[in-house]
Amino acid sequence: MRTELLALVAALAVTSVHAAGGGGHVQPANNDVSNQASLQRGARNFVNYCLGCHTAKYVRYNRTAADLGISEQQLIDNLMFTGERPFDTIRNGMNPDDAKRWFGVAPPDLSLVARSRGTDYVYTFLRSFYVDASRSTGVNNLMLPGTAMPHVLWELQGEQEVVWEGKMDAQGNASKHFKEFKSVKPGKLTPEEFDGFVRDTVNFLDYIAEPVQLKRQSLGYRVIAFLLFFTLLAYLLKKEYWKDVK
Repeated sequence: MRTELLALVAALAVTSVHAAGGGGHVQPANNDVSNQASLQRGARNFVNYCLGCHTAKYVRYNRTAADLGISEQQLIDNLMFTGERPFDTIRNGMNPDDAKRWFGVAPPDLSLVARSRGTDYVYTFLRSFYVDASRSTGVNNLMLPGTAMPHVLWELQGEQEVVWEGKMDAQGNASKHFKEFKSVKPGKLTPEEFDGFVRDTVNFLDYIAEPVQLKRQSLGYRVIAFLLFFTLLAYLLKKEYWKDVK
């Protein structure tokens, strides 16, 4: 598992965005894994737009359904396009060798991407594709220049160009830095709707990266409360023991 995790991190590792001519424009995802409706929408987005190439092989369908408040029949009808049994892990039918030949690199498993890269990075990455005729896919990405991933959400987001601005460094060398995106073709969703779509997707990725995080956080609050109460008792006991000592 450690080897696979390291491979995932390496596959998604980013060289300095500034050095690549981009701009550090990471934006907050503001996702909320306690929002079950958002997680349900995110699961729908994942199986429809991500599962064709990526997997989430450390997560089981039935565990996801239970956490998201989905019945087994709803799971089978709406989410299990590649699995045969509810207790199967979330995989696809893509041959890794074919994927590597088509994309130049096998698409990474997304089970832990939200933990390895962070939700803000994933949110910004999915919103940062721009038209680039020099690329075989016709697009590039500001967060991960030269990415082999096509813009699978282009119908929803539309097409956008990146606007650069030039600056001179201390040695007098010109360089370009990201200024803004400019829409050249609208998508099916408005910018606000697309941001919500991506946020739901990232929310689901955040959930599958650690399905027990809400229980962990709840338990953490209880442990802290117990420690505070125990500290108070210990302090009062110490005062009682030492009150007659001069």
